[in-house]
Amino acid sequence: MTAPRTPAPGTPGPRKAFGRLSLPERTYVADALRTETVGGVLLLVAAVTALIWANVPALHDSYESVGDFHFGPEALGLNLSVAHWAADGLLAVFFFVAGIELKRELVAGDLRDPRAAALPVVAALCGMAVPALVYTLTSGIGGGSLAGWAVPTATDIAFALAVLAVIGTSLPSALRAFLLTLAVVDDLFAILIIAVFFTDHLDFLALAGAVLGLAAFWLLLRKGVRGWYVYVPLALVVWGLMYNSGIHATIAGVAMGLMLRCHRREGEEQSPGERIEHLVRPFSSGLAVPLFALFSAGVAVSGGALADVFTQPETLGVVLGLVVGKTVGVFGGTWLTTRFTRASLNDDLAWADVLAVAVLAGIGFTVSLLIGELAFEGDASMADSVKAAVLTGSLIATAVAVVLLRIRNAKYRRLTEDEERDDDLDGVPDVYEEEDPAYHLRMAAIHERKAAEHRRLAREKAEGRPGLAGVPGGAGEGHDDPA
Repeated sequence: MTAPRTPAPGTPGPRKAFGRLSLPERTYVADALRTETVGGVLLLVAAVTALIWANVPALHDSYESVGDFHFGPEALGLNLSVAHWAADGLLAVFFFVAGIELKRELVAGDLRDPRAAALPVVAALCGMAVPALVYTLTSGIGGGSLAGWAVPTATDIAFALAVLAVIGTSLPSALRAFLLTLAVVDDLFAILIIAVFFTDHLDFLALAGAVLGLAAFWLLLRKGVRGWYVYVPLALVVWGLMYNSGIHATIAGVAMGLMLRCHRREGEEQSPGERIEHLVRPFSSGLAVPLFALFSAGVAVSGGALADVFTQPETLGVVLGLVVGKTVGVFGGTWLTTRFTRASLNDDLAWADVLAVAVLAGIGFTVSLLIGELAFEGDASMADSVKAAVLTGSLIATAVAVVLLRIRNAKYRRLTEDEERDDDLDGVPDVYEEEDPAYHLRMAAIHERKAAEHRRLAREKAEGRPGLAGVPGGAGEGHDDPA
């Protein structure tokens, strides 16, 4: 019988799934999630406002009239309703930020390393394929339309983070980063779905103009030209041409986002992509997406309407796709990836934690509502029913995720405290300095000062000196008085 071999010094151990993020990646993720969390809370407020506005009888007509109000230059083909401007215009900003996020992940984030990228990419793909399959089977067996197959494929990261903020869970940064990367990949494929499956006609002249505009955008970036007064007008022209081409105008946003340089050159604190994302993300999360929700989430929520969600094959397919399909897809994709890459789960986590995040990924809102509008564009009644199904499925996924996360929240809190502990007070969490000799020297000096203070207090205690007046239980507190 041979003894087990010990890995040679310096040989890397088995790769860990959901391992600790690098410090720069952790800082970036924390900043991005902070903004998305605030935007998610605003998104929740906008959705609730839309539901109240659309369902209170005295306000319903005003909701319809505001959403249907048209404005814009008719000669340019841009005389659109308020709701249309929100879906095609404001969401282009959202997808612009998504394009920058994806570019950054590809050149400087987790997606740069194929081994690290495999986990969120496979989980995202499975998390889109399985819900689409669940919808197709449910609607097909029930004799419903298959047009909405893509509705339950999208995860809304802002809504998911808002849920985490509201319930106060301390989800470890590795799981938060996984959720963020999953949503970025999810958004990319949602954009491809919109471009490929929801383009009914093409105006090749307008499309050629949009392509030339994008080429000019790319060339200006390569030449290092600066100034919002150059890029913003050009971006508006590209967006208008893309809209008139027949391709969904949000594609222009993601295309321009992908063109920005997201790697840092020598002497740069931030790349151009990071800097612009930092400027635009608050507008996207805090205004663009909530306004889209305000004019898209206003659907009837009467008892009969909610009951119909579970009786119509299309709407039932959406609910099951979000609640069951997303959970099975994300969890199954994650498990299969770790299984076939022989990666082991982080020692601090359990598969129950991955399951909770998979359920949380079933919160589909912004992109799901958009795809629902596009899928049933000629059937307003079904489009509203599908929106109600998206809301219902997202609420069910939220409720289940909250229960699962709260069960493990005490464990998450301890992990988060360990991640953030900074005993040497240098601004860097201690877990990132354990291999640095200077860190241990700083900690030794701190402990030596504490030890010296305790020795001084011990001497004063033993000698009964008055210097113990301020020390609990020491001399000078009146303990020698008779009872």
